[in-house]
Amino acid sequence: MADITISALVEGGKATAGPPLGPALGPLGINVTQIIAKINEKTKEFSGLSVPVKVVVNKATKEFDVIVGTPPVSALIKKELGIQLGAKGAKPETPGTKGQEKVGDLKLEQAVKIAKGKAQGNSVARDVKAAVKEVLGTCVSMGVTCDGKDAREVIKAIDEGTVKV
Repeated sequence: MADITISALVEGGKATAGPPLGPALGPLGINVTQIIAKINEKTKEFSGLSVPVKVVVNKATKEFDVIVGTPPVSALIKKELGIQLGAKGAKPETPGTKGQEKVGDLKLEQAVKIAKGKAQGNSVARDVKAAVKEVLGTCVSMGVTCDGKDAREVIKAIDEGTVKV
């Protein structure tokens, strides 16, 4: 028999046997409590964040594996800065203000930490330098500066070699 894969977004360390996991796993005749415990153990470091999780179940043997992804870069930036939301876009009554609202300042060391975490998970960057530039690109769209500068300036400095990652 083929393996069945159940994908879900769960809050780090707080998965429950309720929806979305319980109803999907219950009909497979496996120990849902055991799977939930393993998910919570593997996702506890992402407490307060939505984490993508895949549960692969072998229907014949009832064995399972839990594969944990990493939260989106924007969620990791918000967690690092302790903010709830990124910058809002331009409002119709205030044209030309898009990108001017700044909601926080990320240190380059924090960007490197996020990039290294994503590199182990699901980043498509070929190296840490490229992953840091991905994080800084997300900072631009969120209204977050890096070391007090526009994140685009820091990306340019990395490309020029004046800032080392």
